[in-house]
Amino acid sequence: MRGLFLDAVDDLAGVFHRVVRPTDPAMDVLERGEIPPEELPGLTAGYDFIFDDHTQLPTEAMRGCRGLKHVIFLGTGARSYMHPEQLVELGIGVHIIKGYGDTAVAEHSIALMWAAARGLARMDGGMRAGNWIRTEGLELTGKTLGLVGFGGIAAEVARIARGSGMRVLAWNRTPKSAQGVSFVELDTLLAESQVLSLHLLLNDETRGFLDAERLGRLRPGAILVNTARAALVDEVAMMAALRSGRLRHAALDVFDTEPLPAGHPLTTLANVTLSAHSGFRTPEASDKLIRMALDIACGL
Repeated sequence: MRGLFLDAVDDLAGVFHRVVRPTDPAMDVLERGEIPPEELPGLTAGYDFIFDDHTQLPTEAMRGCRGLKHVIFLGTGARSYMHPEQLVELGIGVHIIKGYGDTAVAEHSIALMWAAARGLARMDGGMRAGNWIRTEGLELTGKTLGLVGFGGIAAEVARIARGSGMRVLAWNRTPKSAQGVSFVELDTLLAESQVLSLHLLLNDETRGFLDAERLGRLRPGAILVNTARAALVDEVAMMAALRSGRLRHAALDVFDTEPLPAGHPLTTLANVTLSAHSGFRTPEASDKLIRMALDIACGL
């Protein structure tokens, strides 16, 4: 078995060389950004598997990758970059990696929540521009946090939030239980949450999950945190709710288009806090991610 790391940028090449072992399958590492689709057949020729961090893998382009048998996607959101079922039909198995960044993403969710509650981004930006902006913050101790989806990341968010004195509600598509977390119907969660944090996987059922109708059922003045996938939310409806004040604030780590284009409407709203899809980016999580990917490759 021989593999190719397609897009080892943002220090991932260094992580790879730090955690790789002599007994792992032979791999070549490309320190490139996103690979254009037309280059994929040529680049992957002679390889049995690839690591994909952020490169789009359109089905038609992958049809030309005749010797490729496996794609190991570095994360859980493969559907944002490819159609897994269609690749399987081409004889290419798709593997995802869960759990590597639960604590990292949870801590980022909590950081965004507190930054939104206190208006930190607006004050910081104001002072950098020579303005003295003082925002009226919101105390979160004793407030209600609602978690939409309850996997490993949400469980970590619940642990941290409970430790800071928040009441934690959760809704999940399948029954679950967790100490100190009250599982409720979605309508109840939306109506009672002062902070709503999204933790759903993106698929055909969850795409556009938080639409205008559900945003309208949110408790007025709520904070929305999204470190999952942008496509879970109707962006136009979210911006309308932010402009009207129905949403107090949105704190976002994921976007429909990444990198976020200059001048995007989200960058013009004072009640939005933005981070560059970096919730998972810690040395601890990166090491675990690449090591888990290599372990998958060892088992192919």
